[in-house]
Amino acid sequence: MFCCHCGSLVEKADVSCEKCVSISDHKTAPRIKAGQKRRNWLSSLIAISAIVLLFGGLCACKGVSNSSGVNTNSEHSSHHLGGVSGENSPAQLVASHGWTTVSAGGFHTMAIRSDGSLWAWGANYDGQLGDGTHVDRNTPTRVGSARDWKTVSTGTWHTVALKTDGSLWTWGYNHSGQIGDGTKTTRSTPVQVGSARDWKEVSAGDGHTMALKADGSLWAWGYNHSGQLGDGTNVDRNDPVQVGASKDWASVSAGANHSVALRGDGSIWAWGYNGSGRLGDGSYTRRLTPVRVGSARDWKAVSAGNGHTMALKADGSLWGWGVNYDGELGDGTRIVRHAPVQVGTARDWKFVSAGWDHTMAIKTDGSIWAWGSNDRGELGDGTNNSRRTPVQVGRTKDWAVVSAGGFRTIAIKTDGSLWAWGQKGVAQMNN
Repeated sequence: MFCCHCGSLVEKADVSCEKCVSISDHKTAPRIKAGQKRRNWLSSLIAISAIVLLFGGLCACKGVSNSSGVNTNSEHSSHHLGGVSGENSPAQLVASHGWTTVSAGGFHTMAIRSDGSLWAWGANYDGQLGDGTHVDRNTPTRVGSARDWKTVSTGTWHTVALKTDGSLWTWGYNHSGQIGDGTKTTRSTPVQVGSARDWKEVSAGDGHTMALKADGSLWAWGYNHSGQLGDGTNVDRNDPVQVGASKDWASVSAGANHSVALRGDGSIWAWGYNGSGRLGDGSYTRRLTPVRVGSARDWKAVSAGNGHTMALKADGSLWGWGVNYDGELGDGTRIVRHAPVQVGTARDWKFVSAGWDHTMAIKTDGSIWAWGSNDRGELGDGTNNSRRTPVQVGRTKDWAVVSAGGFRTIAIKTDGSLWAWGQKGVAQMNN
């Protein structure tokens, strides 16, 4: 049987594979369309052939299927990197420089250049690239002609972005109202969320979106089955709804089905689904409203991944909690944590990004480090071995920004060049 989301092999019909069920449930994630079914059936048939050969004593599995059951050479996975074939070490995407911001989602990537233009590549079956089509792109493609984009965040199937005038724009899959335009209509081009121009920060999760306004208020919309919107209900919202009445929120990050945020006093708060302790409040209890994570008030940054959360403190120490099956917390174990645990003893961490089941981080010296699952080479250390503790990626110390997505990593160097590693199958692009 096949996963109803990605087409991978599963035990029962019309269910999700292990990877997809952890990032989404049947309500949020769309069933694959006819085109994807055809492509993924082909991938799965190849995988079946490999299994048959394996049990027959022949090793014919190269480039067919890995431990997660997803075919890495399938057409479905062929556009994620955007210009390079699958790599387990950093490869430059395009010859041009000038890249400033990047966000790697579940199956697509968005990036902004220094001139304010917005670019996209990867899967596009729900219009998540925003280029007005539903055509997958294996190279960076310009989104419209505007040059006033400020920041962008990619979810599993949708995208949200801010312009320099403070307006908020969204596009892609909209089954649960995650676009926030008052409808449940999927959009293939950017649509403005209301008329407000005081948006400050935005983060796209699996089926929900979180955003901050300039006055410090916190807002949410989209899928809310696990309370990930934080409004005290399980009701989906297709318009922004304020999370409580507080106006002291400083930063927010939306995970698959949980959310985490920092307040101005340095405290950290979490809500939504709490499987494997991903909220970090010492329990496994789902929360419909924000709950305090410990008593510390020296948190500086936070990143919510698929089932785990990573955070930085003001002293440069790095902490993690939640799912740890592949070592994504970096604490040297595979033990799930329901409260923050420190990653080693280093105090020179500068930036962290939590992906589906791996984590990327940059130190103050510009070096980049990785840990967690490495099935597709998403750690970039030249191997496909999962890591339970941070391993340095290469030896260069000129990394500026990194984004850990689904099965891949995208990063920008201080010279503005764009790099990628992980998910296989994209033709080389030259600019």
